[in-house]
Amino acid sequence: MDAIFDQTRALAHKMRALAQTGRHGDFLMRAASAELAERLSTVSRDFDRAIVLHGFVDEAARAVALTGKAGSIERVEANSALLDGAPGAVSPVDHLALPPESADLAVSLYALGEVDDVPGTLIQIRRLLRPDGLFLGCLAGAGTLKELREVLLAAEAEITGGAASRVHPLVDIRDAGGLLQRAGFALPVADIEETTVRYDTMFDLMRDLRAMGVTSSLVGARPVRRAVLVRAAGLYAERFADSDGRIRATFATVWLSGWAPHGSQQKPARRGSATVSLAKALKTD
Repeated sequence: MDAIFDQTRALAHKMRALAQTGRHGDFLMRAASAELAERLSTVSRDFDRAIVLHGFVDEAARAVALTGKAGSIERVEANSALLDGAPGAVSPVDHLALPPESADLAVSLYALGEVDDVPGTLIQIRRLLRPDGLFLGCLAGAGTLKELREVLLAAEAEITGGAASRVHPLVDIRDAGGLLQRAGFALPVADIEETTVRYDTMFDLMRDLRAMGVTSSLVGARPVRRAVLVRAAGLYAERFADSDGRIRATFATVWLSGWAPHGSQQKPARRGSATVSLAKALKTD
């Protein structure tokens, strides 16, 4: 498989964001962590050992701790500096150097959006779970930054006569459940949540993206010419501004959950095993 993401660049963006702001993905990560805690609190069981995968800050780990569902929590980061002294391990985002069946709960917030092989990484996560262990995570989905993608493509085509992709490839909700199934998870569930954030200008949005550490880490990505950015900002204001002049930016979050297979889990009935026909079941007087 040809590489899509430059992992060295992706990590450098996160490290730079933390060095400059002390935060990573502030409002998005805080919102996702709150949602994670809410979803986990509805699960009617506890977990001996939880692993939080590549959160870059401790928001997700604190969310898991808040639920009281995990006996112990360990963070896994791509660089030891990101652990900031917390218990954890160092492992690349796309190659989890962790023992198989070593955790009962695995959590990942947005990190899967920067790996080349999402199904392969999900398989690695499933393997590190003990039987009947839970994976719960999210990643940016189709529709995220659709406005920014549109105006950058239009501006670059207008000024240079061609256009390159500037926004990361995104997962469609219609494919998300299939990714979990391909990875061998039982009882897979996928859903999507959209959030609209408003900014004064496109440059304010881009400043937030840099603070999140999510500017382009695509292989071979080149800086955007200033003239293209200026034209894109104008197009953004023309196409996606509200009556008060502020622009809209869409963030779509795809949530995934699945269980490591176990004999106690519910299974669909064997095809042809029904004892009552559908026609008879639907018959009314």
